[in-house]
Amino acid sequence: MKEIKAIIHPHMVQKVVHALRELEHFPGFTLLDGRGEGRGLGAGGAYAATEDAIDTHRKTVMMVVCADEIVSTITETIRKAAHTGHKGDGIITVRDLEEVIRVRTGEKNNLAV
Repeated sequence: MKEIKAIIHPHMVQKVVHALRELEHFPGFTLLDGRGEGRGLGAGGAYAATEDAIDTHRKTVMMVVCADEIVSTITETIRKAAHTGHKGDGIITVRDLEEVIRVRTGEKNNLAV
């Protein structure tokens, strides 16, 4: 089992969700609002810290839990749909999950997704 986490532009969420829903087997997703700063260090290319100024950008965090076999399909679908070609398009991470349990039924791992 894997957890895919994608940090993308909020205005790209609808396009990403539509693309994911087109997949033969898509287990669902969770969306979170986020704020952050990428490695670009702001518009001027340098970070100058002050007490009251933290310049961050709105982002959406999408989380997907899925079987190992469909990870590459889901990550590539997200990457293509979220791509604008501009800085800040986002990042996708994948990590192993030890166990997944569906709260309603008690099903575990692949049966839970």
